[in-house]
Amino acid sequence: MKNIVIIGCGQGIGFAAAKLLSGGNHVIGISRSHNSEVETLNIEFHELDILNGNLDEITFPEIVDGLVYAPGSINLKPFNRLSVDDFKNDFEINVLGAVKTIQKLLPNLKKSESASIVLFSSVAAKLGMPFHASISASKSAVEGLTKSLAAELSAQKIRVNAIAPSLTDTNLASQLLSTPEKREASGKRHPLQRVGNPEEIAKMTEFLLSPNSSWITGQIIGIDGGMGSVKL
Repeated sequence: MKNIVIIGCGQGIGFAAAKLLSGGNHVIGISRSHNSEVETLNIEFHELDILNGNLDEITFPEIVDGLVYAPGSINLKPFNRLSVDDFKNDFEINVLGAVKTIQKLLPNLKKSESASIVLFSSVAAKLGMPFHASISASKSAVEGLTKSLAAELSAQKIRVNAIAPSLTDTNLASQLLSTPEKREASGKRHPLQRVGNPEEIAKMTEFLLSPNSSWITGQIIGIDGGMGSVKL
């Protein structure tokens, strides 16, 4: 049984990952908010805002085998309507929260024989997409963090990878998918003609935490319906 910490387990991709990984693992889930289903999962749940809360209040296992940092943001505006605070907030949620968590748990991860860290980027960090300046900037920083840490932590046999989804059917994206017409239009922008679902991303998360991915580190893995690589 592995000890896996999931930040942002309250909904969306983090919740799907917690649900999938709770069978056969000890999952410590942390989220500032959560849906009612979280309470039905076989996980150790803590309600905590990762940016403002104190991780020292949680007693983590001495050995942590996997860390998933799943919080995110969708802040789509024309560049001239994005404030400096918008950029700061996205950077704090996507980057500094991950930094804070990794620094806290690094001693525990070093004690594992095969630790794995999974972060989340976005297809918007690879493609130039209008109205994505703030989110693209912060997710690009996540990709740089992923590769740098993969190099630095390889001597401790800690693997670090990032998943870069495109639009996924989560609460975070609910406004973009609020009508059948919006959902259809969003799907058609992808070569595979649909948006993603959290379970698909969770399965890649599970793979990256498992021994089956033991020779994979420093990678940005696109799960994006082909958007990041295929031109129609």
